[in-house]
Amino acid sequence: MSQTSLYRRHRPQTFDQVVGQEHVVRRVHHAYLFVGSRGTGKTSVAKILARSLNCINGPTVTPCGECESCRTIAAGTSLDVIEMDAASNRSVDDIRDLRERVGYVPAAGRWKVYILDEAHMLTREAWNAFLKTLEEPPPNTVFVLCTTEPHKVMPTIVDRCQRFDYQRPSLEQIAEVVRRVAAAESIAIEDGAVAAIARAATGSFRDALARSTSWSPQPTRSPPRTARPPLRRASDWRARGATWRSSGVTCWPTFASCW
Repeated sequence: MSQTSLYRRHRPQTFDQVVGQEHVVRRVHHAYLFVGSRGTGKTSVAKILARSLNCINGPTVTPCGECESCRTIAAGTSLDVIEMDAASNRSVDDIRDLRERVGYVPAAGRWKVYILDEAHMLTREAWNAFLKTLEEPPPNTVFVLCTTEPHKVMPTIVDRCQRFDYQRPSLEQIAEVVRRVAAAESIAIEDGAVAAIARAATGSFRDALARSTSWSPQPTRSPPRTARPPLRRASDWRARGATWRSSGVTCWPTFASCW
């Protein structure tokens, strides 16, 4: 089995696959502010937006997923989609570097999309340096700012963005994603286990999959591909030493990323 995390392998590829955020996926602007707790799909929707704008059939709300643009964006290798972790690149110099890149036209697609994760971590000086570019971006440029703490984003920045607040998904919506990924991975999973995972995730699709664990470790050599044994209830897992509230549930780390 590939070591790529399930979170990345099963990340939504079209707006129709986005669960629990229907109010977010029906509009379009030059600057967005995506607000919500971790694991609710902010970055996923930003990447779907990038594919929708650059798909060979686009702009479209249903990117094909097959053209060169869709494939490179999904793989994280597109030159026209730049993702920046503002927690690690938060200084005014980092933003100046970003502004220089903004001046270049798209390399292959129609639009350049800049995704700033943890945007609230930028310094005030960095925000001030970014303000003019955000207010008057070059043609065919879209900015998506993602944050879990909107109160730390400068009001002048918020005013220039179209804001979308991501809702905490319901238990059933989280359970739906867990079932879908389990089916895709040929994992037999009991309803009681699905319910326990959904409750433990505390509103995060990502955490739901990170907390999912197999009671049997992965073999060192790949056996014939068959359905894995059923996952047991949370009480069974606790008996084996898997503590739900611990961040270190790693018996089967590949079941850790699908949203």
